[in-house]
Amino acid sequence: MNKTQLIEAVAAQASLTKAQAKAAVEATFGAVKAAVEAGEGAQILGFGNFSVNERPARTGVNPRTGEKVQIAAKKVVKFKASTAFSL
Repeated sequence: MNKTQLIEAVAAQASLTKAQAKAAVEATFGAVKAAVEAGEGAQILGFGNFSVNERPARTGVNPRTGEKVQIAAKKVVKFKASTAFSL
């Protein structure tokens, strides 16, 4: 399912226009993104948790040259599905 299909499904299930559903989906994504960027994470009961995971700096190898390369530390978004969401 892509974003357009999600908007159509929300519009159909909630009896909204596509414009209203798009606004709701965009607002939801924006709120989740803002919470994760602030370091708070987002917990949506029955769906899952979004959190920030820090990856430490490490040494990698360029496969083409065999040269060692330093890979910087970075933050990534982590998603863990709720047990209620399992298939």
